[in-house]
Amino acid sequence: MKNILRPALVLFFILTLLTGVAYPLAVTGAAQLLFPDQAAGSLVLRDGKPVGSSLIGQNFADPGHFWGRPSATGPMPYNASASSGSNQGPLNPALVDAVKGRIDALRAADPGNAAAVPVDLVTASASGLDPHISPAAARYQAARVARVRGLAPEKVQGLIEQQTEQPLMGFLGESQINVLRLNLALEALR
Repeated sequence: MKNILRPALVLFFILTLLTGVAYPLAVTGAAQLLFPDQAAGSLVLRDGKPVGSSLIGQNFADPGHFWGRPSATGPMPYNASASSGSNQGPLNPALVDAVKGRIDALRAADPGNAAAVPVDLVTASASGLDPHISPAAARYQAARVARVRGLAPEKVQGLIEQQTEQPLMGFLGESQINVLRLNLALEALR
């Protein structure tokens, strides 16, 4: 019995040190060295203080800000500890009602806007935390934001173009805009 138990315990402790201590320390060290921004949570700083992460959306409800995708997390929107989709299919009456309600809210915030509402403004992403919207979603909101803030629409459109992130290598993915960064750039216009 002793011949079996001792090697098993020694192997257990060695593997614990390797996989539970050495490997995590090596990976953390390499991440801090090679990707310091991402390893620190991709924090967005304003005046040296963190105001959010570029990886997690935030709930902007003020008509003077650009709004992001709806969040499917509960009990509060963009709750990173509750990342999940709504799991509602396109024929689910709850999803249809939620989308209609979101369209009504967008129309009420900007009654003069008769353009088609971009889908990413009324549907949540799979994680419920998406910090990005499409350029079309930003352009849809530009007139409202410009009007509420008393800015020239061309200035807001220019800001949208400036904040648009192009696809990786020019063809992987789609153009997108980080809503937090866009709103911070908007605040900097004051």
